[in-house]
Amino acid sequence: MTHPVTFWGTRGSIPTPGPDTARYGGNTACISIGGRGQRLVILDAGSGLRPLGHELMKQRNGVLAADILLSHTHWDHIQGLPFFKPLSSRNTSVNIYGAAQEGVPLKDILRRQMDPMVFPVPLNALAASLTVVEISEGEFDLDDFRVCALRLRHPGTTLGYRLAPCSGGREVAYVTDNELGTGGNYEVPPDWRAKLVQFVEGADTLIHDAMYLDKIIQARAGWGHSTPRQAVDLAGEARCSRLILFHHEPEHDDAALDRLLADTRSYAARTAPGLSIEAAAEGMRFTL
Repeated sequence: MTHPVTFWGTRGSIPTPGPDTARYGGNTACISIGGRGQRLVILDAGSGLRPLGHELMKQRNGVLAADILLSHTHWDHIQGLPFFKPLSSRNTSVNIYGAAQEGVPLKDILRRQMDPMVFPVPLNALAASLTVVEISEGEFDLDDFRVCALRLRHPGTTLGYRLAPCSGGREVAYVTDNELGTGGNYEVPPDWRAKLVQFVEGADTLIHDAMYLDKIIQARAGWGHSTPRQAVDLAGEARCSRLILFHHEPEHDDAALDRLLADTRSYAARTAPGLSIEAAAEGMRFTL
């Protein structure tokens, strides 16, 4: 069995629609895994979840079973949920997985996002069957995947995910909003870097945060993000086959991302020969 992977949102922090971001996209983080007739897995629920929802309504006539894995609950990773059209259908069943934040249950966080003070439709008014599942580091099973979660270096409790198809085949690691440098003060163990390498080791595809340029990363220490070159170093050390740069800086237009991609490929050719480098773009697809 094959599992198509599609990018619906690739941006970080805030949506940036417009002609200058048309090629790489302006929606925030959202990736789907699965095709027609399969239970869908969705990585993060940024504004890219909205176009995904519209496509699903056309493809599946409002009948949807899905699992949403949230890396964390910052706005750019949950802001698409209120606009996910399948949630208006009684034929939709969705499980949302993610971590509590600072003692606040995940369901309360999602409910507050749709409080009547800031949004007209409350979470409990949605027609779909919605189940919120709190998780932490460790392994769990979905219908078609074995999932492993690891805490990342980012403000709040943030999880990276590695998905292995139960039927066998290529694996993908989704590691966004993650600081590979030495800045910040995070609740991770001293051997965290070694654990991260083990976590992504041998994955066919590593999707990793690559938000900041090397020339400004020191000024952004503690913000919870990485540079493309840092992501290359991790992918090379972990013997991944392909690296997809993700969570693009909102100030970077298509031309800036073209330059960044060219520089990253040049760096990888010197430091991690054989590693394939791509920059995530809305509509990009590959298959597990």
